Amino acid sequence: MIKDLQQKILELKKEKDVCILAHSYMSEDVCEVADFVGDSYALAVKAKSAPQSTVIMCGVRFMAETVKMLSPQKKVYLSHSEAGCPMAEQMDRDVIAEVKKMYPDYAVVAYINTTAELKTIADYCVTSSSAVKICKAIPEKNILFIPDINLGTYVKNQIPEKNFKLLSGGCPTHARIEKNEVLAAKKLHSEALVLVHPECRPEVAALADYIGSTSGIMDYAIKSDKKEFIIGTENSIVQHLQFKCPDKKLYALSKNFICPNMKLTTLPDVYACLTGNGGEEIFLDEQTRVAAVKCIDKMIELGG
Repeated sequence: MIKDLQQKILELKKEKDVCILAHSYMSEDVCEVADFVGDSYALAVKAKSAPQSTVIMCGVRFMAETVKMLSPQKKVYLSHSEAGCPMAEQMDRDVIAEVKKMYPDYAVVAYINTTAELKTIADYCVTSSSAVKICKAIPEKNILFIPDINLGTYVKNQIPEKNFKLLSGGCPTHARIEKNEVLAAKKLHSEALVLVHPECRPEVAALADYIGSTSGIMDYAIKSDKKEFIIGTENSIVQHLQFKCPDKKLYALSKNFICPNMKLTTLPDVYACLTGNGGEEIFLDEQTRVAAVKCIDKMIELGG
């Protein structure tokens, strides 16, 4: 049974001095055995201060890399070796280096959803919750925002005094959602507020009552005195909110709002990783790690 496997995992992680991190897009049974649940950057920060010597990231590869960047002295494992992020893998360092030559007076701002290698060429890093704040705070007026064109558009619209260059990248899971799906959901649930992630298309975001990060969406639904919400991000958030807000009605914006990479990790995968029969240890050469972490340090300096 699920509870039996969860109990074994809880015993093993204590025995082996392991901290388990679960991104919010993991299933509820995985989140229940984690030491911390949340957005990718917040999890990496939690791992840095956690006392355990080993960390298992239940998420995707760039998240495990970020943990390793901030905690190089710890062993870091990705719970499922094939769990990647299409957005993070869309652009590589050489391509952005050439684009940077075309716009030498533009600061490169990289979304946290990028590989460690790509971060080495970025001037600043941002999360979905800090992007507007950081882009406002940086001294440069010209910004090359990578890789998500939808998040970039959202940030650009909040800061009209700055110049943005955006490239055609983004999250395929969020980008596949269309305006007609929002209208259909609103028609079906007319009393519900629409909460969406800024990785959604602009025409989808335009119909939302609230736009924010995954944690922001959850906090909004939990704290609001409203009772019905249409959730415009990965459908696992609907499940988590159903547990946290049993008195509220939560609806998925679309049945297609499913990230196949996030869904790869199962509870047995976590167990296999703990027993040495699964997962993958993450390694970063020190030169790459030091170069990549600089843009994160800049984000922290600016209050991100």
